[in-house]
Amino acid sequence: MALVWVTGNSGTGKSTVCAVLQQRGHLAADADRGGYCHWVDRTTGAVVADPPEPVPAGWLNRFGWQISRGRVEALAVNSDDKTAFLCGNIENEQDVLNLFDLVVCLVVDDETLIDRIQTRTTNSFGQHPEELAAIMWWNPKMETNYRAIGATIIDGTLPPAEIANAVLAAAERIVHPN
Repeated sequence: MALVWVTGNSGTGKSTVCAVLQQRGHLAADADRGGYCHWVDRTTGAVVADPPEPVPAGWLNRFGWQISRGRVEALAVNSDDKTAFLCGNIENEQDVLNLFDLVVCLVVDDETLIDRIQTRTTNSFGQHPEELAAIMWWNPKMETNYRAIGATIIDGTLPPAEIANAVLAAAERIVHPN
């Protein structure tokens, strides 16, 4: 039916919303899991099998979190007649955007973002100062950048169930316009 990209900055609730969608019986995948994404050396193009944690100073200048186009294509093909949701944030988004019927961007204010990053236990990205600085650099740009490409913007500070409802409503408008 449709392929929906649910994105946003680190800490905006993408993985949580993905889990809610899965619990409700929807085909939803977290791009951070299942082999969709990997760290790539931007200089050589080599995939980094075992990235350092935390990253050393300067590491994010050379390495980027990227998605496999083939994995996204496979999700679209294997979704049968269901709407499929892929949730994540990647640096090579331009390589896969044309595969999606809808882009949804979750946004949160800086204070919420810092609190979530510093207190989350499911993902350590952002807890190192260099990672947090990169996240905070992107945060004020997210909404503007995604509005420019026609994405549906959703307030990521809402309760997860309400965010999932908004994502589903946006997808429904694509699948069944009018």
